[in-house]
Amino acid sequence: MSISIIIPVRNEEDAIGPCLDSLADYSGLEILVVDGDSSDQTIREIQRRGCRPVASAPGRGKQQHTGAKVATGDFFLFLHCDTRLPSNFSTQVRRILEQEGIAAGAFQLAINAHGMSYRIIEYSANLRSRLLQLPYGDQALFMKKDTYFAANGFPDQPILEELALISRLKKLGRIIIAPAYATTSARRWQQHGIMKTTIVNQLMLVGWAMGISSERLARWYYNEQK
Repeated sequence: MSISIIIPVRNEEDAIGPCLDSLADYSGLEILVVDGDSSDQTIREIQRRGCRPVASAPGRGKQQHTGAKVATGDFFLFLHCDTRLPSNFSTQVRRILEQEGIAAGAFQLAINAHGMSYRIIEYSANLRSRLLQLPYGDQALFMKKDTYFAANGFPDQPILEELALISRLKKLGRIIIAPAYATTSARRWQQHGIMKTTIVNQLMLVGWAMGISSERLARWYYNEQK
């Protein structure tokens, strides 16, 4: 059972090379880097690693769905380019998805930075993931190809695309959190501040739960990032 790793990128010249390098020693993977009209050297970094980028209109949900439509693997794993997978990820993906009644899985979250604040964020994210079956995209969501399309895939919306997909996946089965950790960069917290980033993220989750449109949430979110 083969695995397709789908990586959405846009202007990620510094991050995509190390991401692809981290996957170079694994065999039996189909790696699809879906570029959303980058204007920097992202394409060059992809091609230097022997990959041919898949072109897409920008938007993470749209890019991931574009990659899914051309992927040939039996299992899909959606990976952010600043996240690193655990060394035994392929074994865990197969083990989880071969169980009955499982719609999808994701890994526990680890943040590549020192400090108690990051440990609290990790603990909160992993608790949310287990109790609510609600992992975020930086936890490397994975599922069977057939399940992805049965859930109609990622929606074409400007933000929180993974939460919309997970809501549909839950109707098809359980979301399992693997015991291993996906390690993500701390760059978002470092760029905008730990406290502000955490509060904004929680408010986004509350807004989504209240049924506020993704377009309205996106406008507010990106204004807060300026």
